[in-house]
Formats: sequence, C-alpha cells, structure tokens
Amino acid sequence: MAYRTDGLPVDPWSGFCPSNSIFYSKRKPVPLPSDPHLDVTTFLSSRRHSGTTALIDAASGRRVSFPTLWRSVSALASALSSRLSVRKGQVVLLLSPNSIHFPVVSLAVMSLGAVLTTTNPLNTPQEIAKQISDSDPILAFATRPFVGKLPRDRDFPIVLLEDCRISGDDGRIRYTIEELTAMEPDLRRRRELVSQDDTATLLYSSGTTGTSKGVVATHRNMISMVQMILNRLKLEEGGSALETFICTVPMFHIYGLAAFATGLLGAGSTVVILSRFELGEMIRSIGEYGATYLPLVPPILVAMLNQAAPLPLGRLRRVLSGGAPLGREVIEGFREKYPAVEILQSYGLTESTGMGASTDSAEESRRYGTAGLLSPNTEARIVDPDTGMSLPVNRTGELWIRGPFVMKGYFKNPEATSTMLDSKEGWLRTGDLCYIDEDGYLFVVDRLKELIKYKGYQVAPAELEALLLTHPAITDAAVIPFPDKEVGQYPMAYVVRKAGRHLSKTGVMEFVAKQVAPYKRIRKVAFVSAIPKNPSGKILRKDLIKLATSKL
Repeated sequence: MAYRTDGLPVDPWSGFCPSNSIFYSKRKPVPLPSDPHLDVTTFLSSRRHSGTTALIDAASGRRVSFPTLWRSVSALASALSSRLSVRKGQVVLLLSPNSIHFPVVSLAVMSLGAVLTTTNPLNTPQEIAKQISDSDPILAFATRPFVGKLPRDRDFPIVLLEDCRISGDDGRIRYTIEELTAMEPDLRRRRELVSQDDTATLLYSSGTTGTSKGVVATHRNMISMVQMILNRLKLEEGGSALETFICTVPMFHIYGLAAFATGLLGAGSTVVILSRFELGEMIRSIGEYGATYLPLVPPILVAMLNQAAPLPLGRLRRVLSGGAPLGREVIEGFREKYPAVEILQSYGLTESTGMGASTDSAEESRRYGTAGLLSPNTEARIVDPDTGMSLPVNRTGELWIRGPFVMKGYFKNPEATSTMLDSKEGWLRTGDLCYIDEDGYLFVVDRLKELIKYKGYQVAPAELEALLLTHPAITDAAVIPFPDKEVGQYPMAYVVRKAGRHLSKTGVMEFVAKQVAPYKRIRKVAFVSAIPKNPSGKILRKDLIKLATSKL
C-alpha cells in the first residue's frame, strides 16, 4: 500500500483508497494556472511554441498562420464589442460545420467573457429554435446554407461566415466574418475582467434524462481540459515536436471544440479542417498535408479496417478514437493492417468537458475493451445504483467522477443539475455502469441513461418517443438502441398502433425523418400489442433490447 501526500492509503496498482472508497488517477497531476482572472483565449495565446501554420482548409488548401489567427481573433473581439455591443455573460450562437472561421469565432467570443453556444448544422429548424429559445443568444454566426434555419421571430443580427455577400442574401445579415476581421483591432479597448469561474460555453447535451439541456462550462473547465489534452499528447509548452492533426470530429461537439478549435492551437500544432467527413477526402488530406494524428469515431476506424487493401496513411503515427470503446477484433485487425499506426482511446462526456479516462499508449490500448486509466487530476467512485454504497475494485456500479473539468451545472435547470451533480462534494454522476479493474483500468459495461450512440452522436430515446406519440395512428411507442457494426447503434422503434388504424413501418420512419436531424432518424420498426413497463410506468427498455437482439 502506498500513501498520498494527505496521508491516505492508496493501492498503487488500482488507485483505490479503502478508507474512503475513492479511485485516484494513477497519472501524474497536470499543473493548472493559479491566476483567478484568466480566460481560455488569453491562456492559449500566451503559450510559447515554434509553430507557424495554425489552420489549413483541406478542400481549398487555404492556410492561416498563427500571427494571422491571433490578429483575426483580436479584430473580431474588438468588432463584436464596438459594432455589435457584445458584452460579458451574453450568449452568442455559432451554427456552422467545421471551418477555419470556427476557431476564430469561438476564441473571440470567449475572450470577451461572452458565452459560446454551438448547434449541429444537421438539426432541424424546430430543434435549433428550441435551443435558441432556451439559450437566448443576442447574435448568431452562420454559414450561408444554414442562415435559413434560424427562426425569423427572433430579432438578433447575423454575421455571415463567408468571404462576401451575394444578391438575395438574408436581410438579417449585418456583417460578414471577413468584414469584421478586416477591421483594425482596438488595442486601447477597455476589456471586461473575465475570471476562470465565468461561463465560457453552453453546449447542449441529452444528459441522463433524455431531453436536451445546456451544459454550463467555465473558463476553468476549458483551461483544465486544454492542459490535459496537451499533456496527454505530450505537446507541453515550449516543446519542439510540432504535429499535424486532421480534424474529422465536429467542432460544435465538446471534444472538437476543446481540442481543435482551442487546445491544440496553444501548442503550435497545425489543424487540417475537413468541412464534412468523406473517407477519400480524409485520406487525400492525410497524404497532402503530412498529418501525424487522426482523431475519429469508431465507425470511421471500422471503415478504414474494412478496406480491401491498406489505405495510404503517409506520416500518420496515431489514431485517437472516442465515443465508444473498441473491441479486441477491431484493435487487432487495425494493428495488422496498419502496423505503423498506434491507437489511443478516450472516454468523456459533455458534462466533463470531454474527457475522464484514456489510453495513452499502444500498451494501454491492448487492455481490450477498456476506456483507459483515469485522466490526470481525476477522482472516481463506483456506486451501487440501488444502495448508494461505494464499491471496490472489479465491482460494477455507476461511475461518479470529480475534477477541475466538471461542469458548473445545467443552464436554468436546477432540478436536472441536482440529479447529475453532487454539489456538496463535486461528484458528476455519469449515468454509465462501469467497473475499475485491479490495474486501474476503467471498463464501461452499459449506459444507465439509455442514450443511443449513432456515429458518436447522442440520440435520446425519450425525445423520439415523445415525437412518435404525436402521430394520430400511434397509441404508444418505445425507442431502443439497435447494434450496428458500421454506425455503432441506431434508433429502433417499437410501436403500438391505434385500433383500426393502418400505419406501415415506412410511414413511421418517414414521419420521424421529416422532423429530426438525419442521425436521429428511426431506421427499424416493429409493431407490438403493448410496450412492456414496470409498475411505475417506466419502459422496460432492456426487455425490448433483448427481444430485438435475440434474432441477430
């Protein structure tokens, strides 16, 4: 038994402390800045490195140098303050696929102490309107194809994320991004004091209850996550190794935002941005731009594995996979096909600003099925969902985590916050059933919160069930995750038809498809006479999952 500096006994192999039933990270703690008055943009721009190219647009080859990036961020922040009266604490919406403008907007907004909220461009106008109603932004940034998705009953100006305007553009557009970044930064501008405890981002997550909620993350949360990402990838300040990353993951998602729109830019790394994923374009970009790192979600890795011949991966050294643990078959198959490329994995939630555990070497990834060791500065408990008792090594229960990256809470939703967060001691209840083995590796067994993971996107069954119940021919419905090798899981619906009503499986799927983003669509339907429920009326989803998968 080893002892911590506070005198607590800890098993050096598992990290478990028998006196308080807490698992402590085995990784070396990452130092965090002590200055209370620090925003994530200033933190990043003040870091020393020898990088030259910050961003590359994969399709056009357009490059943005680090001096140009920080000048654009400063100019945009000045313009937002002087021309559009953006102030600390106000919310700004960003509706865009990945682009070289995404980091500039994100960093400028956060530097003002304003709050960045992002949304998936695939969302329907109704879904976007719902988020806008909740977050109440005073301004929106959007690319031309998506301006029309912004509700017309909201009176806020729009900044167009294009080089120039064209005839027929929406009348609500006040400026283009090029017009604002071309303005001279006002270096004498009086800046509002931003603290690490101020809100930086408001990203929407399905959480544990299945309805979309705004996750309030502070500058401290973002800074700690940036430090952990750079530490994990050994990109510490002043380091000479410069890496090139292909950004396939969406920047509107927490991992894309924390890593590619912010974190890696503080290390001098180059981020090659794909506006949308297409395998051929990704492979071309890896070769043309000399990429060394490829972050992706498991379905992309499986697609690479399923190619008849190995794809040309040039200088690529590491693949970073997140969203779901990879199985032995996939890891071994990928290693055999691409022996020069190392696989690293990670586990995290929007509520934990993107990380909580990871495998940081090929050796750690060989512990098949694991999400990895706890991230630095992280503590965990495994809690019996029925008794609330903390469990030791190799016992399955709900994972609770604590660290400087845990969210402040859900926006305007104290009830959901108290369900997810233990405010007294700072524990985040993840809703994932897990265990930690004798060597400190975390294994995710199941999801208490029942979310469906489609290509890394979260789909809440409750949202789709509520939508199905609005159909005049449906009396009851339940939605479950159906396993699929290509996408991970997709939504399957069990439907009870009203007596005497005719409704086809295609009719059900088309009804939903018209009202939700593509990743939320129902892709399989079964008609039943009744939905199984427990005495309190809760859907017995596990029974339905067993029924659906028994025929596989």
